Amino acid sequence: MSSFLLKLAIMSAILLLPRSNAQLSSTFYATTCPNVSAVVRGVIEQAAQNDVRIGAKLIRLHFHDCFVDGCDGSILLDNADGIDSEKEAGPNKDSVDGFPVVDDIKTAVENVCPGVVSCADILAIASQISVSLGGGQTWEVQLGRRDGRTANRAGADSNLPSPFTTLEEIKGNFSNVGLDTTDLVALSGAHTFGRARCRSFSPRLYDFKSTGNPDPSIDATYLETLRQTCPQGGNEDTLTNLDQASANDFDNNYFTNLQNNKGLLQTDQELFSTTGADTIEIVNRFASSQCGFFDSFGQSMIKMGNISPLTGSNGEIRSNCKRVN
Repeated sequence: MSSFLLKLAIMSAILLLPRSNAQLSSTFYATTCPNVSAVVRGVIEQAAQNDVRIGAKLIRLHFHDCFVDGCDGSILLDNADGIDSEKEAGPNKDSVDGFPVVDDIKTAVENVCPGVVSCADILAIASQISVSLGGGQTWEVQLGRRDGRTANRAGADSNLPSPFTTLEEIKGNFSNVGLDTTDLVALSGAHTFGRARCRSFSPRLYDFKSTGNPDPSIDATYLETLRQTCPQGGNEDTLTNLDQASANDFDNNYFTNLQNNKGLLQTDQELFSTTGADTIEIVNRFASSQCGFFDSFGQSMIKMGNISPLTGSNGEIRSNCKRVN
């Protein structure tokens, strides 16, 4: 066999190899769907005209997806035969939102590039665009994920932290998926925009850890403001801003809020108020440098997006994000 024919045979064999070990790439759709980011951005911009919270909702969907069996779009699946939806898990039920906008994005993408872009990748792209539209940074989103064919409600119940999780417990949640303390603090910074329901923090206002007293780490003036929004025995679904200073902007005010004892959720404030915690120095660093926070946030989002993705011939490209093909 000539050297040319030998090289041709080797190249053909390589092309036929399964891609189960393929790596994600920022250029994955460069030829198959080059306009995907623009399509996603257009839908989110339209949705944001009616819902200023949509960016925060989409990032949360990506986060809650990746922490349960990796970034495979499983959080988007409805109940069906063989599918016990993660939407019904404790940390997700009546909490995560934005599903209709994901459906709108999928429809728009399918119209341009049918059968090409996964729902899991849509969540990753939507998260970056949401941060950018909120005034935050951009980063090169790594793509090439495929969608899972199963959901894991039990995993969602056990792997997703609640707003009442202790610092050590939430560090364990992150460590279990390969994320370190810097990732924890950086990704918590997504709470620089969005809203939270009274039920997710009201115990801090009245009966913190069954003491009968408020959480001593809450600033006194902030405590009274929150009590007016969430009176004892009032509507637990009332929403309030996670960041009182710049509710709809992606910035580093979240970290200065923690320094001033104005973190809304217990899991937020404990990053700064836990005595001797290694998270304190990171909070201080991000509070003093928005650029430093932005850089770390982008790196941590890429790292989170790399949690156990399905690639190559694994999984599928769902035509409808709510159900398997």
